Amino acid sequence: MALYANTCKLYVDSFAKGRQVGCRGRTIGEGIVAVKAAASSEVAEFEAGLLERPKWAGETPLSRIVGAVISFKPIYSLLKLGARQVLISTAEKKDIPWREMTREILESDVYKELETVQNSSLVYPDYYLSPFHAYDEGNLSWVAAAEAEPATLSMARRSVPEATSMDEANQILRGNWLKRIQQHSEQHSGGRAIRDILDIGCSVGISTRYLAETFPLAKVTGLDLSPYFLSVAQFKEKKRPPRANPIRWRHANGEETGLPSSSFDLISISLVLHELPCTATVNMMKESFRLLRPGGTLAIIDQAPNSKVLQELSPVLFTLLKSTEPFLDEYYLINLEETVRETGFVNVTSALSDARHRTLTATVPF
Repeated sequence: MALYANTCKLYVDSFAKGRQVGCRGRTIGEGIVAVKAAASSEVAEFEAGLLERPKWAGETPLSRIVGAVISFKPIYSLLKLGARQVLISTAEKKDIPWREMTREILESDVYKELETVQNSSLVYPDYYLSPFHAYDEGNLSWVAAAEAEPATLSMARRSVPEATSMDEANQILRGNWLKRIQQHSEQHSGGRAIRDILDIGCSVGISTRYLAETFPLAKVTGLDLSPYFLSVAQFKEKKRPPRANPIRWRHANGEETGLPSSSFDLISISLVLHELPCTATVNMMKESFRLLRPGGTLAIIDQAPNSKVLQELSPVLFTLLKSTEPFLDEYYLINLEETVRETGFVNVTSALSDARHRTLTATVPF
């Protein structure tokens, strides 16, 4: 049972044929194993909480109370403002120059990139048009795109509080994730090289660049629904030294990418699923399965429902968090491991890769 704080379970399952994939609740008794740090072979342990998910998430009485408070528009407006202020002030106290980084993007020539990345025929799903992350326009704005990198760096500092610098925290968070990808591919790909990588929900390209640097021989594509985020990603990539395999940016929906079947060896979905309704998550798993070659690896990193840190968030912090994440309850209720298995993936493995996040890896069967 997963009601032990420092023990975790490794999920490895075989291909489940003929099952219908849907949004399903998490089962009791799921946990996490210790992870190896990316820079060494030493095992770094991350402590799981006593519950399968936080009391403030899902369909609990506390979650309903928080939801009712957030649904009251005057309070929601205050919470949204408060969430932004907390994010910015916390980041700058940790030596992340949020406002300076944002201003640098907004005062640049980034706007010229929009025409080259935007797919004007793309129809946005309804959920993507909702306010979230304290932005009325969600990710469809220049401000959201300009603030994405400092927000991501701040998230890394919160996830790795023992780090002595912003760079160290980001290297640990991303390093553990990349280590799990490499280990999974080595164990389950049948010796096939990673030649083509798709980063779904790539935002401003932070995760995409890590993938390109870790797998320099691969062709890497970053895909996102926001043309503003992709504009920033392309703008920043142009300022870097040229790569042997330049990153390609694609403005598309991760549920229906329009890319050819069996065309990738690795698909990464980094810090995306908690922003999606359950149906979109299921569709994205199906699309990933279609796009991967036999032996290909799916890698997901996102919030860990059994994270001790997340389970012990203060009422103020989890209320602010939920006020900016409209689909968070759906994310915490879905059994992601089972959803991935039901899609057809095998070798499904889920483990804490830092104190707040889990990394899930899986394989398309041969």
